Amino acid sequence: MSMLISIDSASTEPLFAQVAAAIRAQIITGEARPGDRLPPARDVASGLGVNLHTVLHAYQELRDEGLVDLRRGRGAVVTEAADAMAGLQRDITKLGARATALGMSPATVVALVRAAM
Repeated sequence: MSMLISIDSASTEPLFAQVAAAIRAQIITGEARPGDRLPPARDVASGLGVNLHTVLHAYQELRDEGLVDLRRGRGAVVTEAADAMAGLQRDITKLGARATALGMSPATVVALVRAAM
Protein backbone atom coordinates (compact mmCIF):
# COMPACT_ATOMS: atom_id res chain seq x y z
CA MET A 1 0.00 0.00 0.00
CA SER A 2 1.15 3.51 -0.66
CA MET A 3 1.18 5.84 2.34
CA LEU A 4 1.90 9.52 2.52
CA ILE A 5 3.75 10.13 5.75
CA SER A 6 5.19 13.53 6.46
CA ILE A 7 6.99 15.01 9.42
CA ASP A 8 7.78 18.53 10.59
CA SER A 9 11.35 18.68 11.83
CA ALA A 10 10.61 22.09 13.43
CA SER A 11 7.82 20.62 15.56
CA THR A 12 8.33 19.97 19.27
CA GLU A 13 6.43 16.68 18.86
CA PRO A 14 8.89 13.75 18.68
CA LEU A 15 9.45 12.36 15.19
CA PHE A 16 8.21 8.87 16.11
CA ALA A 17 4.96 10.40 17.42
CA GLN A 18 4.54 12.33 14.15
CA VAL A 19 5.00 9.14 12.12
CA ALA A 20 2.51 7.27 14.33
CA ALA A 21 0.03 10.16 14.10
CA ALA A 22 0.26 10.19 10.29
CA ILE A 23 -0.49 6.47 10.11
CA ARG A 24 -3.23 6.77 12.73
CA ALA A 25 -4.84 9.52 10.62
CA GLN A 26 -4.84 7.23 7.59
CA ILE A 27 -6.49 4.52 9.67
CA ILE A 28 -9.16 6.95 10.89
CA THR A 29 -9.97 8.10 7.36
CA GLY A 30 -10.10 4.55 6.05
CA GLU A 31 -7.09 4.98 3.77
CA ALA A 32 -5.42 2.18 5.74
CA ARG A 33 -7.76 -0.76 6.26
CA PRO A 34 -7.53 -4.00 8.23
CA GLY A 35 -5.16 -6.39 6.49
CA ASP A 36 -3.19 -3.62 4.76
CA ARG A 37 0.55 -3.83 5.18
CA LEU A 38 2.41 -0.73 6.24
CA PRO A 39 5.48 0.13 4.21
CA PRO A 40 8.67 -1.47 5.52
CA ALA A 41 10.13 0.65 8.32
CA ARG A 42 13.42 0.87 6.45
CA ASP A 43 11.66 2.40 3.41
CA VAL A 44 9.77 4.91 5.55
CA ALA A 45 12.94 5.90 7.40
CA SER A 46 14.83 6.34 4.15
CA GLY A 47 12.01 8.35 2.57
CA LEU A 48 11.71 10.67 5.56
CA GLY A 49 15.44 10.91 6.22
CA VAL A 50 15.08 9.66 9.80
CA ASN A 51 16.64 6.86 11.81
CA LEU A 52 15.17 3.38 11.32
CA HIS A 53 14.56 3.13 15.08
CA THR A 54 12.36 6.23 14.93
CA VAL A 55 9.97 4.46 12.54
CA LEU A 56 10.17 1.20 14.49
CA HIS A 57 9.24 3.15 17.64
CA ALA A 58 6.19 4.55 15.82
CA TYR A 59 5.17 1.08 14.62
CA GLN A 60 5.59 -0.29 18.16
CA GLU A 61 3.38 2.49 19.54
CA LEU A 62 0.68 1.56 17.02
CA ARG A 63 1.13 -2.09 18.01
CA ASP A 64 0.71 -1.19 21.68
CA GLU A 65 -2.56 0.58 20.75
CA GLY A 66 -3.73 -2.58 18.99
CA LEU A 67 -3.86 -0.91 15.58
CA VAL A 68 -0.96 -2.80 14.01
CA ASP A 69 0.26 -6.38 14.24
CA LEU A 70 4.04 -6.71 13.98
CA ARG A 71 5.39 -10.07 12.88
CA ARG A 72 8.86 -10.95 11.74
CA GLY A 73 8.82 -11.71 8.04
CA ARG A 74 5.31 -10.29 7.56
CA GLY A 75 6.00 -6.73 8.57
CA ALA A 76 3.40 -4.40 10.06
CA VAL A 77 -0.23 -5.16 9.23
CA VAL A 78 -3.26 -3.03 10.15
CA THR A 79 -5.56 -4.94 12.53
CA GLU A 80 -9.34 -5.15 12.77
CA ALA A 81 -9.17 -2.50 15.52
CA ALA A 82 -8.72 0.04 12.71
CA ASP A 83 -12.41 -0.19 11.80
CA ALA A 84 -13.40 0.37 15.42
CA MET A 85 -11.13 3.41 15.65
CA ALA A 86 -12.54 4.87 12.43
CA GLY A 87 -16.06 4.36 13.80
CA LEU A 88 -15.12 6.03 17.08
CA GLN A 89 -13.72 9.00 15.15
CA ARG A 90 -17.06 9.37 13.35
CA ASP A 91 -18.84 9.30 16.72
CA ILE A 92 -16.45 11.92 18.11
CA THR A 93 -17.06 14.14 15.09
CA LYS A 94 -20.82 13.91 15.71
CA LEU A 95 -20.28 14.63 19.40
CA GLY A 96 -18.22 17.70 18.54
CA ALA A 97 -20.89 18.99 16.18
CA ARG A 98 -23.63 18.44 18.78
CA ALA A 99 -21.60 20.09 21.54
CA THR A 100 -20.90 23.09 19.28
CA ALA A 101 -24.60 23.39 18.48
CA LEU A 102 -25.30 23.43 22.22
CA GLY A 103 -22.69 26.13 22.76
CA MET A 104 -20.40 23.95 24.88
CA SER A 105 -16.70 24.74 25.16
CA PRO A 106 -14.12 22.16 24.13
CA ALA A 107 -12.89 22.05 27.75
CA THR A 108 -16.36 21.11 28.96
CA VAL A 109 -16.70 18.37 26.37
CA VAL A 110 -13.28 16.97 27.29
CA ALA A 111 -14.25 17.01 30.97
CA LEU A 112 -17.48 15.12 30.17
CA VAL A 113 -15.62 12.52 28.13
CA ARG A 114 -12.98 12.07 30.85
CA ALA A 115 -15.71 11.59 33.45
CA ALA A 116 -17.37 8.98 31.25
CA MET A 117 -14.17 6.97 30.99
